[in-house]
Amino acid sequence: MLKAFTFGNYKNFKDEITIDFENIRDYPFQKNCISDGIIREMLICGRNATGKTNFGKALLDIKDVLCGTFECPYDPFLLNADSDEKTASFEYRFQFGDTELCYEYLKEYRGLAYEKLEINGISIFECDFEKENYDFDHLNDIHAETANTEYYLEYVKSCDDIPGSRFPFLKWLFDHMAFEEHSILLKLADYVDGMIRITADNREFSLLSNEAEEQKFYQLLDKDHNLQVFEKFLNAMGIKCQLKLKRLLNRQRNLYFVYDRMIPFIDNASSGTLMLIELYYRILSSDENVSFLYLDGIDSFFHYETVEKMLFFLSLMYKESQIILTSHNTHLLSNKFMRPDCLFILSEKGSLTSFCNATQRELKEEHNLEKMYISGEFEKYE
Repeated sequence: MLKAFTFGNYKNFKDEITIDFENIRDYPFQKNCISDGIIREMLICGRNATGKTNFGKALLDIKDVLCGTFECPYDPFLLNADSDEKTASFEYRFQFGDTELCYEYLKEYRGLAYEKLEINGISIFECDFEKENYDFDHLNDIHAETANTEYYLEYVKSCDDIPGSRFPFLKWLFDHMAFEEHSILLKLADYVDGMIRITADNREFSLLSNEAEEQKFYQLLDKDHNLQVFEKFLNAMGIKCQLKLKRLLNRQRNLYFVYDRMIPFIDNASSGTLMLIELYYRILSSDENVSFLYLDGIDSFFHYETVEKMLFFLSLMYKESQIILTSHNTHLLSNKFMRPDCLFILSEKGSLTSFCNATQRELKEEHNLEKMYISGEFEKYE
């Protein structure tokens, strides 16, 4: 699981900001929000334009670096506009059983400027691309001593001036080495591959953006009992309906509401239902390997009762996954769903503070956190 994440000089975050999943209290309620001493379910609230969307993008930057295309994604607006620093910094700390893994890197327009991997405090490799200093002395600790580092460095040098072309050495290991099944690097790769960010931004809707994605969704529903499970999901969310999937003459599929006559689903579903479909599709298409969910403002489409049901559904469906929801819905600021050490405020200044650390009071289960928030109890940290 992800136990801590620190980043800085990234988009609207000029200074370093850390999210510590181990900074918890001994609350006797909502224990399902914690797993092995690490926060599993979290809600982040904050005013408009505090950077909740950018925070999610930063969290999942590691997926772009390690699981993206051959070239590191090129983002001309990566760095904070008010900073003179030339790189954005990222540091991820993971806990897999008894093993702690730390992966950190500095990123600029050509890709990575610096990269380091530590396991249980031991530096496995370190690459300073700017100074051309490389340390691969402990690759044997991960059974990668046969990695052709000379060939890798030749490649790095050959495309050094191409924007976004610096190939991370860790990704190089993933792509060129055969690790044993119990390898800590395979656990890392599986975790990062299972990180998902779903946003309420219509521009990022994959299902509604093109017909190919829509057909892919229908193909997934056509397998096993996925259609029945999807129908049960919608019913559980308060959308009472019966669905039918039909094959058309052109060999494509279409999904219908079943009434006295069938009505095309996508063309007639409400905006809230379409957002639920997008959520379900993004999760379903991940082959059930969901390690981390960042749900960015998606509750803005839903009635608060639907959001409650959705959180309950996700918590039960993904008991081993870490889930973060960003929201403006103060109804969710409640010990009914979360707990004070799992509720966070993202401030305009770029700080992240849990409710339990944002007040001098000893917060208890009977406290009305929503009322306290609205009355200004935590205003200092907004």
